[in-house]
Amino acid sequence: MRTAEMMQTYPAEINLDRDLLARTVDALVACAQACTACADACLSEDMVADLRTCIRTDLDCADICEVTARVLSRHTGYDANITRAQVQACMQACKSCGDECEAHAGHHEHCRICAEACRACEQACAELLAAIG
Repeated sequence: MRTAEMMQTYPAEINLDRDLLARTVDALVACAQACTACADACLSEDMVADLRTCIRTDLDCADICEVTARVLSRHTGYDANITRAQVQACMQACKSCGDECEAHAGHHEHCRICAEACRACEQACAELLAAIG
């Protein structure tokens, strides 16, 4: 990804560590992709009715991660309160999705992989929240 490279080109000062910000955006994009793919894989399972909550949680998490990545990629007129609230919401979505996917990880490899992506993204969000203060 070119996230770090793009962050370095931003001409004005950014109130956050650019490398941390770039790592977080990359984790968000990776999580969104994993959640989208997991939801689709769940739809392919014979027991799809048993995976409704997982599918919904996957899709919610993917959408929230995508929005959060976009918010973190914009710095002009930065508002720490909006950023903090969005990252907190994303952290909760990743936790919920990770929990749900972990419940199915023993039977579905796609859920195991998605849960790992969610946990990594949740951790990245926590590190960024600590930096935002």
